Amino acid sequence: MKTKQSFLAFVVLILAMLACQSPTLPGQQTSAQPTVIAPVEAVAPIESNAVNPAVEQGGLVALYENVNPGTVAIITDQGQGSGFVYDAQGHIVTNFHVIEGATTIEVRFTSGYVTYGTVIGTDLDSDLAIIKVDAPAAELHPLPLGDSDSLKVGQTVIAIGNPFGLNSTMTVGIISALGRTLASAHEAPGGRPFTAGDIIQTDAAINPGNSGGPLFNINGEVVGVNSAIRTNSVTETGQPANSGIGFAISINIVKRVAPSLIAEGKYDYPYLGIASIDSLSLEMVEALGLSAYTGAYVTDVVSGGPADVAGIKAGTTPSGVPSLLAGGDLITAIDGRVIRTFDELLAYLITNKGPGDTVVLTVQRGAETLDINVELGKRP
Repeated sequence: MKTKQSFLAFVVLILAMLACQSPTLPGQQTSAQPTVIAPVEAVAPIESNAVNPAVEQGGLVALYENVNPGTVAIITDQGQGSGFVYDAQGHIVTNFHVIEGATTIEVRFTSGYVTYGTVIGTDLDSDLAIIKVDAPAAELHPLPLGDSDSLKVGQTVIAIGNPFGLNSTMTVGIISALGRTLASAHEAPGGRPFTAGDIIQTDAAINPGNSGGPLFNINGEVVGVNSAIRTNSVTETGQPANSGIGFAISINIVKRVAPSLIAEGKYDYPYLGIASIDSLSLEMVEALGLSAYTGAYVTDVVSGGPADVAGIKAGTTPSGVPSLLAGGDLITAIDGRVIRTFDELLAYLITNKGPGDTVVLTVQRGAETLDINVELGKRP
């Protein structure tokens, strides 16, 4: 996480510019001596053993030794962060905000090998970037990628990165929640940010310098890219400190975005052209006259956008709740998949669909239930 000299003194979401660490002074950071490193492979699942907890501990040790060679530290003229080896061609995954505005990028491997990197693709919507390095094959240990759709709240996860410049630091926690959303660095028409979806929440310790590093499952597979924290705590130097609420970009988003960034330098997201609110209170449900209290209530439809063309309706009638208009569609399912919130709708779109695809939205409109086909556009 990138250092800022000041921050809000109340609870604040530390995103983009706060998620990579400022460079340490010369001599403060050391690198391990070169060693012979075995190829990176997935580690066998660790099963809980209350009688012999050393079994579980040994599994974590093996996981670290197996995957750490595939992690890297990223040093720029503006700060530092983390990353990991994506493939044997020298592509490195990190956060966009780690390399944003950088004129020089240095990639440090755990063996001690150091090389310059070149940014070949960025995605502001997901806060991802791909760096290309020209490194010997012996230094490139691509990490195995998992399936973030199979994750469950409560599962153990492991973060490896470079918090505060402390290279190859491992922390352990659990998945605290799934399907979170964050504001992206990509502005929508009108100046509001687009939404980054399908975000993993974890209590594994993430601090400045962890950004761009991998979040692993217990099998040693990357399931997320650590990106941000929410905190109201700071260090002695004024940097945001871990408070047990960290966020990671799901690996299934990376699987969709990274190949496009490598091939074309960019990635186009599907676009509905609606705004919504989540977590309708009972007062809101009653004021809107809805027959259900879960789903994505449409508060605005972009004129000429995909949803508008398909006939999706926003509210137009005062409801008695300030700034909330009644009469809008309540989206309750997409492609037959029940959704409880707008976050779930976005997660489905981002991880399963692209521009030009058609989806079926099930909506409650007054007393009617309608299935409406929408051809998705791309985010402007």
